[in-house]
Amino acid sequence: MSRRELPRGNDGRGGRPPGKLPSARDVAARVIERVLKDSAFASAALDAELARAVELGSRDRALATELVYGSLRTRAALEARIARLAKKLDPKDYVLKSQLLLAGYQLLLLDRVPAHAVVDHAVEAIKRARGPRVAGFVNAVLRRLSSEGKLDAGDAALASLPAWLKTELDAALPEVEVRALVAPSTADGAGPLGIRVRVGVDDGDLPSWLREAPRGKWSSLARRPGSVGDPRRLQGYGDGVFVVQEEGAQVIALAVGAKPGMRVLDACAGRGQKTTLLADQLIADPSSELVACDLHGSKLKALKQELKRLKLPDIETHAVDFSLGTGDLMGGFDRVLVDAPCTGTGTLRRRPEIALRLTAEDPARMAELQASILRHAATLLGAEGRLVYAVCSVLPEECEGVIERVADLLEPVPFEAPDLPWLDAGCCSLRMLPGEHGTDGYFLACLRKRA
Repeated sequence: MSRRELPRGNDGRGGRPPGKLPSARDVAARVIERVLKDSAFASAALDAELARAVELGSRDRALATELVYGSLRTRAALEARIARLAKKLDPKDYVLKSQLLLAGYQLLLLDRVPAHAVVDHAVEAIKRARGPRVAGFVNAVLRRLSSEGKLDAGDAALASLPAWLKTELDAALPEVEVRALVAPSTADGAGPLGIRVRVGVDDGDLPSWLREAPRGKWSSLARRPGSVGDPRRLQGYGDGVFVVQEEGAQVIALAVGAKPGMRVLDACAGRGQKTTLLADQLIADPSSELVACDLHGSKLKALKQELKRLKLPDIETHAVDFSLGTGDLMGGFDRVLVDAPCTGTGTLRRRPEIALRLTAEDPARMAELQASILRHAATLLGAEGRLVYAVCSVLPEECEGVIERVADLLEPVPFEAPDLPWLDAGCCSLRMLPGEHGTDGYFLACLRKRA
């Protein structure tokens, strides 16, 4: 069937008919469409769609989550199978692409959904969006697809990586870690929920679901409660008892070694998860000073709201582009955290859509940006100050390569992190990996200015 034989329906979308409650597949299809068409982040798009689908039960929410992340994680492998059966698809028909991907994932990688139900749902959705002719075409494609052999989830995820990225990962990591990096670590594919209990909160003061949750291995504050739904709806969230934060990210903040009475700068604070941990560590001494900066003022506003939720004192914030300079900040900080923007390759298991938007030029481009940020942030260190550099990337160019770029200005120095007693004495840098540590992939290093 040629492209001109694929007419578009009136609404242009494969949504549900008026008056019908959304299904898990409806939600998943809309999220996938937004990721493909608008380069939306899957997690944010999924949160938005689930918020709209208030009638959806917990099991269907989990299914929608699995369908989104599974389809995106194995996208290229699915597209290769589909392309053999549908050779002339319009690459910009995102409604059709999202429905075929979603159905393909269920047919080729899931066992619990009957094939006829998968095909019928996709056909009905396309009939509403594109009319009966295209629906008939989809019906034929999916029925042929359903008769083909299943895909292996791990192999399909690896095959869906861009060739350049697969080459880089193979050069940087053992095969077992590459597989762990792209494989889903939970049944719904979204990755484990990381919870940080507040510094100084006794177990007896925690809600039962959190008190009984398994403890993390690398952060004494970490809990791993498993699948508990939207954490914002859980007991204790409104009271500021806990923070949603992946365990590896907690390790980064703890590696700073902030102590009461210090002046501490979080140079790339984002929405402030690490900032609030630093605030908890400093709060015992009123003379402590914590400053948070980010390029985006909107993120700093979100940080302020998080401080209020946690009932922490307000802190000084500045919108600063550290790739260009330091704004009007005064130096002399005892600790500086640079959790730099990066390719995010260490989070592929939770954010598979990252692989869809990265290019082969991005690691070098990001490394140049990271080195520039480091150079400017380092000028704010005090005489005995230490800087912790961190990225959620596993690509050497953004990790050790950046440290080499700034070696004329900064030198490695051992972490001073009493809250990480498992760190080897004299350790100056650390890699955390999903296979070895059960966290996202991170690189962090402790540095000081050369004399």
